[in-house]
Amino acid sequence: MPVEKVLRKPDTQARVFQFWDNKDVSKLKELEQRLERTEKQLRLFQSVSRFMVRDLSLQEVLQGVVDLLVEFMACDSCLVYLVDNDELVLCASNSPSPASLGRVRLKMSEGLTGWVARERRMVAISREAYRDPRFKFFSDLPEDTYEAFLSAPVIARNRVVGVINVQHRQPHSHSGNEMEVLKTIGEQVGCLLVLARMPASAIEQANHAELVLASGPLTPR
Repeated sequence: MPVEKVLRKPDTQARVFQFWDNKDVSKLKELEQRLERTEKQLRLFQSVSRFMVRDLSLQEVLQGVVDLLVEFMACDSCLVYLVDNDELVLCASNSPSPASLGRVRLKMSEGLTGWVARERRMVAISREAYRDPRFKFFSDLPEDTYEAFLSAPVIARNRVVGVINVQHRQPHSHSGNEMEVLKTIGEQVGCLLVLARMPASAIEQANHAELVLASGPLTPR
């Protein structure tokens, strides 16, 4: 039978239209999912930014950031370390305990966390993070037995002032979006730390226009 006649058959035409309809539906669903992820990401950044204008303690701010990240990343653990001289100190966690907060410390030369701080680079490990040669085990942290590990430096005024770790109990392949989100949150937390060092009186009395016009580049002193 000629090809032209086959293509003119109603059942063949219906299958062709159904094929294209399915493709369109699939593309539409993918677009909707991407839009939903973008909206969730925007809400996350907005929520962290609002911490900058609220009268909260630094501990409350860090805990709020941790809670937001756990919800957004659907992860099992989120830890925030801050630099204290040449050490990194655990300052916030989604499962804090008196035995770990403020007491878990590692040198800048130790562990995956120390590597991130030294190198100013992210680390993403999808499985068996505890087998990485840079890994340092802490008996006080059950998170050290988790499979997946994602870490980003906290940057303030072009300096590393801390590290944020996100972990999953089970293997997890980190998307480019997840890595970019954690990197951005690290930068936002750095800004929050800078603001936390400024007393309210200094903010109220500052001549902000004069500061802007008289200042040079935002380089560390």
